[in-house]
Amino acid sequence: MEDIRGEIERIHGVRERILTELSKVIVGQSDVIDDLITTLFSGGHALIVGVPGLAKTLLVRSLASILDLKFSRIQFTPDLMPSDIIGSDILQENPETGEKTFRFIPGPIFANIILADEINRTPPKTQAALLEAMQELKVTSGGKDYYLEKPFFVLATQNPIEQEGTYPLPEAQLDRFMFEIHIDYPSEQEEKLIVTSTTGPQDVELKPVVSGEEIIQIQRTVREVPPPEHVVDYAVHLVRSTRPSSTEAPDFVKNYVEWGAGPRASQYLILAAKTRALLDGRPAPTTNDVKSVAKQVLRHRVIVNFAAEAEGITSDDIIERLLDTIS
Repeated sequence: MEDIRGEIERIHGVRERILTELSKVIVGQSDVIDDLITTLFSGGHALIVGVPGLAKTLLVRSLASILDLKFSRIQFTPDLMPSDIIGSDILQENPETGEKTFRFIPGPIFANIILADEINRTPPKTQAALLEAMQELKVTSGGKDYYLEKPFFVLATQNPIEQEGTYPLPEAQLDRFMFEIHIDYPSEQEEKLIVTSTTGPQDVELKPVVSGEEIIQIQRTVREVPPPEHVVDYAVHLVRSTRPSSTEAPDFVKNYVEWGAGPRASQYLILAAKTRALLDGRPAPTTNDVKSVAKQVLRHRVIVNFAAEAEGITSDDIIERLLDTIS
């Protein structure tokens, strides 16, 4: 029991150290930071949606710095090829023997934290190369498998206001992301602080506070936490209620939802809830933990129909109504 209590206190302390260090360069966005930490410690990946200029890249770079992990940023463009991400085989000649062999040159995906900037700007073939690596934790080149180093954490970004010339991710590929995180504009007070702090001398140095080995250990601990049965029942019932063909779905879901979330959503709800509990210093998740991550897990898995779009009803609206309906 003492060991468990000590591990929970250690994980809670890790969260506090991360928040303290990030506050040196990031103003506000506390909910977004909590979502990123939750995704990382749950062993998942996140899709970040926000307009330009909201410090998405700065946030991810800063997070990589204080986690003492190798960081790689990939700018997705229409001409980006799969080999530009995963790497390629190069023909080399041995100067002594004259023998020619292929040598694999790793691409930028061989890092711990990957920032996939504007993932919807590149064609599906290149998107699939990244998403396959996320799922399998390996890449294949020349018939050989090359495994990615753990921890492996992908943060993809999308700009919601420019859709011309983009390649939206299919629903099946969106399902690879544990969270879809929305970044909103800062408050007036936060924006004043941002302007003040970024237009003067900048000599902030971030210090690593967590190692890759510690992150892997935290991910193991999250998996070992047994969730209460009633919390699992709530998460499963919530997910099943998003499916219009289910007998558990309320009328507004049947009227406005085209496709609901699959079983992976239930898994992610419980994983994220367990992580939230440990980060808060608690030994077990509650239904409130599930509610706190419901939008992030479900919003890209609940697909509304034309009737909903015509009335301006979003997946977030559906999820909110479900949270109010299901007890």
